[in-house]
Amino acid sequence: MRKMFITLAATSALALGACQSPAADKVEDQAEAQADAIDAQADAMPEGPAKEATEAKADAVEAAGEEKANAMDDKGEIAPSETAPATAPADPAKK
Repeated sequence: MRKMFITLAATSALALGACQSPAADKVEDQAEAQADAIDAQADAMPEGPAKEATEAKADAVEAAGEEKANAMDDKGEIAPSETAPATAPADPAKK
């Protein structure tokens, strides 16, 4: 189940990656790499609460990276794909 979630999250990140600025992508990629390293440590641990806590830490690091990247885009580093069109189409109801 965890592997399926990670795969889904990675696929979603790839789909949404084109919607972020390069700086936000870099922040998210760094967090994902750090989370992968923590997850690798968890994989080497025996089953138990410590392993689950380490996996939860990896998830938290990745989520924090995504939130930081989103916050960067929200503070003005908006990717061109997220900008409003230069001219809004005329509303025929207002004529």
